[in-house]
Amino acid sequence: MTTNIFTPFELGTLKLKNRIVMAPMTRSFSPGHVPNQKNVEYYQRRAANEVGLIITEGTCVGHKAANGYPNVPFFFGNEALAAWKKVRQAVHQEGGKIMPQLWHVGGVRKDCLDPDESVPAYSPSGLYSPGKPNGVAMTQEDIDDVISAFADAAADAQKLGFDGVEIHGAHGYLLDQFFWEKTNLRDDKYGGDLVQRTTFAVELIQAIREKVGPDFPVVLRYSQWKLQNYAAKLAETPEQLAQFLAPLVDAGVDAFHCSTRRFWEPEFEGSDLNLAGWTKKLTGKAAITVGSVGLEGGFVDEEKRGMSSQSAISTAQFDLIEKSLEKGEYDLVAVGRCLLQDPEWVHKLKQQQFDSMQAYSAESLKNLY
Repeated sequence: MTTNIFTPFELGTLKLKNRIVMAPMTRSFSPGHVPNQKNVEYYQRRAANEVGLIITEGTCVGHKAANGYPNVPFFFGNEALAAWKKVRQAVHQEGGKIMPQLWHVGGVRKDCLDPDESVPAYSPSGLYSPGKPNGVAMTQEDIDDVISAFADAAADAQKLGFDGVEIHGAHGYLLDQFFWEKTNLRDDKYGGDLVQRTTFAVELIQAIREKVGPDFPVVLRYSQWKLQNYAAKLAETPEQLAQFLAPLVDAGVDAFHCSTRRFWEPEFEGSDLNLAGWTKKLTGKAAITVGSVGLEGGFVDEEKRGMSSQSAISTAQFDLIEKSLEKGEYDLVAVGRCLLQDPEWVHKLKQQQFDSMQAYSAESLKNLY
């Protein structure tokens, strides 16, 4: 039942002991935007319980408007970087691998947030969502500043000994706001058709590559759905998806983290492949599937327009994952809520101790364990 998911995998120079990834999950337990000992132990605990690759919660890059939430960690400044080094060391001590997720919220930024409450949101066209203004449209200077901030963060991750970086390009945050035609109304080179709207991300990835070289793994997380619109799609067909992904591959992406709300759902009619399956088929690059892995329902409650408060464990999914890995549809499986609830989840999966797996409850969000 669990043979394929516990086989090693290599992503360039990165060697993983199994196919299980801890998905990035915003936790807001970093007062002053600096990780502390609780954060260190949180990640270390999961590495000690056989998670192959940890992708951290979103970490804000060094741009004045990157942050959109209280108490989320930054990935710039001496104090925050020194703290992240401790996290990396603790994970490596347990034999795990770890990447920071680099993040800019774009138009999702709220008022009165650090580091400067007077700073507005920055986005492609000054929109939070279609027809809903928030902040300002980015100038070329703003775009250059943000690209530099991402490149500097990636270079810092490499210097600190991290195993790669993930760029957050999903869920209606900044990069995704450039991708989405509803929030990117620009008439310069950063706007236009589906391919032209990848230009900002392409330049950002190229800038990272110039800083870290060709061998440092770079992962891009992207999604069709947005926090602003669960039904949104960047690509309606496989052909459109191929057009969207091609320039990102050429820019230097090593792997795609394909975010869906339920990984078992097909992406396009006429095929059983999910978004990760199509991404690997179209690009040949490594693909990470994610979306309510291990949960009977889903982590999103569409009716209430928010996150689900609880979900039972679904062991039936494990057979589906095994078959998909065996067929090579995708390469890695990212687990979110189950690992947030239970740091021993991977160990229990390996030992097939399904009865001892904890059902997910949103109460677990109130603690960092």
